[in-house]
Amino acid sequence: MLAHRADHIGSLLRPKALREAFRKRAGGELGERELRATQDAAIRDVVRLQEDCGLQVISDGEFRRISYWEKFVRLTAGLEVRDAVFRFHDAQGHESEFTAPYVRAKVARGAPITVDEFRYVKERTSRTAKITMPAPSTMHFCRFTDWADRGVYRDAAAFFADLGKVYQQELAELAAAGCRYVQLDEVAVAILCDPAAREKVKAAGEDPERLVDLYIDAINHAVANRPRGMTIGVHVCRGNYKGMYLSEGGYDSVAERFFGRTSVDHFLLEFDTPRAGGFGPLRHVPKDKGVVLGLVSSKTPTLEQLDELRRRADEAARYVDAARLAISPQCGFASTMGGNPLTEADERAKLKLCVDAARAIWGQA
Repeated sequence: MLAHRADHIGSLLRPKALREAFRKRAGGELGERELRATQDAAIRDVVRLQEDCGLQVISDGEFRRISYWEKFVRLTAGLEVRDAVFRFHDAQGHESEFTAPYVRAKVARGAPITVDEFRYVKERTSRTAKITMPAPSTMHFCRFTDWADRGVYRDAAAFFADLGKVYQQELAELAAAGCRYVQLDEVAVAILCDPAAREKVKAAGEDPERLVDLYIDAINHAVANRPRGMTIGVHVCRGNYKGMYLSEGGYDSVAERFFGRTSVDHFLLEFDTPRAGGFGPLRHVPKDKGVVLGLVSSKTPTLEQLDELRRRADEAARYVDAARLAISPQCGFASTMGGNPLTEADERAKLKLCVDAARAIWGQA
């Protein structure tokens, strides 16, 4: 089931030196070797940060990426970046445009995508090294009305058949390197829980229900040949950009299909605010799958109270056996290079809180 009771989503705040190195590299002021050296130093520090907090699951903070999906797109043949059809927003109505992957040619694995990330972390910790990747829907949904050049693929199913091979090859090489925990970041299915987003999809001539099924099938194809002993988790995210989000609404409309049909070991789910809905949909999680409760917010520096986390975990246990529960922040701290409006001290306190809460609630982290 769940090997650890305290987890996190993977992306962590990039230090100033790393952000500056990325900018200088983009402007031609810094070479690839110098960027890599800065990344290496920052990753060593962030591995220590996680260990100091007591976490048993360790990532590289996604420090070799500009965003959570940027490296996947950069190293996968046939993909490029264009404007998205959705906008981020916050509770005050502020909006921000963003970009999304676009299919310009047949897709294929041009090079290993995350294997170097895993190897570097594995060499620096004896704890569980986790690798994150964007879910397949990332390459389709945020431009669902115009996701590919004309004539490249006859339909989305044909595209996902090729894309799935990229994931299968990557998972096989990760397993050969010793990786035992991979997380897929699924945003589209969460957006399709939002009534307003569903209406936008319908107005554009697409069926939200068809897309949910398409994206479940895409995940299942991506992990179909996963090696024995590799744990796959799916993080369901409502968007995370400088404290803004893309959607709201509980999991009710997709829960039975998504939890029941998605062939993974556990789900990492947002439950940090009322816009994520209640725990009722968790009744649809099969008994052989776990749930990591995203109860700690990565969007705000306000530190949650342990007693409140315990109360909410107890509430969730009405729908999923407590033995199948864990805790984490609801999302990463920096899905993009800029990061959320928190300090590293805030981040450290939140990560340590997850460990402390896991120990207080379940007796182990």
